Amino acid sequence: MFTRRLILGTALATGTLALAGAAHAQDWKAKYPELVLAVVPAENASGVTERYAPFVEYLSKELGTKVTLRVANDYAAVIEGQRNGSIHIAGYGPASYSRAVVTGVKVEPFRTTINNDGTVGYYSVFYVRADSPYKTIEDLKGKNLGLVDPNSTSGNNVPRFVLNKLKIVPESYFAHVTYTGSHENAVLALQQKTVDIAANWWNAEDDSNLTRMAAKGLAKKEDFRIISKSDLIPNSPYAYLADLPPDLKAAIAKAFDEAPTKAKAAFDKLSDGKDREFKVVDAKYYEGVVELIKFIDSLRKQKS
Repeated sequence: MFTRRLILGTALATGTLALAGAAHAQDWKAKYPELVLAVVPAENASGVTERYAPFVEYLSKELGTKVTLRVANDYAAVIEGQRNGSIHIAGYGPASYSRAVVTGVKVEPFRTTINNDGTVGYYSVFYVRADSPYKTIEDLKGKNLGLVDPNSTSGNNVPRFVLNKLKIVPESYFAHVTYTGSHENAVLALQQKTVDIAANWWNAEDDSNLTRMAAKGLAKKEDFRIISKSDLIPNSPYAYLADLPPDLKAAIAKAFDEAPTKAKAAFDKLSDGKDREFKVVDAKYYEGVVELIKFIDSLRKQKS
């Protein structure tokens, strides 16, 4: 009798906890009938939408609430959207995430991606046209430089760090410094000879913004040449608002972790099959990039 009562009591307690947990989940679903996932504009808006649409559909199904994709016009729009709470999850670059942190936005990075070769990073490169005479950055004094966005890691902040090591102040060394708005636009500006050197992201010979553009017929890989490559940069983080309910954060993280197996096609589409899985990260993982942003800010202050 004692055993039966104990078992019955345990079952009732477990059921009560399960009901409480379910009710708690319903609490956040009532508060968040829609979650917004925003992505910085690494490529044109239609390209981002096509890449992310299956993954967003998968997230909606897994979380049991509508997830809406928002493709921002620029990097700052993602930062400000998280600042005002209208963007719940953001796909950042390391520098744009760090800019959010430096300017007081309450966000938490939770996942990044692992490349197929096991590395967890990428590079910033300077491209020139293959038919140009330029061999080094020093050959381009007085020419036109194309950067991506003030908050781009590989398209502005790391390039400025690389140039600073060469004792080059871009605005005085080059004839013009142009922000093109996206990595694709930077390559197109170089292709069209609007600029003579352009910054961009690069993972490997078969994995870069340029190879993606070539696959879409927007550029030919052989038309460009790399003259400088940075040290390894930590892969880009996904970050959610710090004040989201803990069970919602856990549900989001779980959905990301299970995507490579539960929604392999959707996961592969994000990177053209170049990523292996998601990796757990936190604020500490990006402390070096936060320091880089502070360093870039100090350069701007010196210039002014």
